[in-house]
Amino acid sequence: MTPLQKSRYLAYEDPPKYISEAQAHSSKRLTDLKKKQKKDNPPLQFDVVTEKDKHDKLIGQLKAAEARNRLRIMRLRYTSNRAQEVNHLISCQPSALKAVRLQALLPPYSDLENRPDIMDKLDRQRVECLLEDSQGLTTHRT
Repeated sequence: MTPLQKSRYLAYEDPPKYISEAQAHSSKRLTDLKKKQKKDNPPLQFDVVTEKDKHDKLIGQLKAAEARNRLRIMRLRYTSNRAQEVNHLISCQPSALKAVRLQALLPPYSDLENRPDIMDKLDRQRVECLLEDSQGLTTHRT
């Protein structure tokens, strides 16, 4: 028989007596070693471990809350700075028509949230009048 055929045949055979005795002896040694380690090293007190876990969990929650607060403050600061810059750009436009167009194309606050309409009826009429003025008579600045 070739070695390959022999290994396939022996894979389904029971191991010899000396091998099964060695396996039983080694498993008995391992179980005895586990029992000895349990006797020598008793488990820690449950209350101490629980209190430490609770304390670590609380510290983790506090750190996460601080990080969320820092992110929120950074977002608010960014949006307010951006809105100030956009408002400054709008106010520096040479004509009112260009300012209205820039404000329509580049709002100071992003439209991610549903913001209410900031113009009342009178403002809306003024803006429509400015947009309809094709000759620039009402928006001409000298």
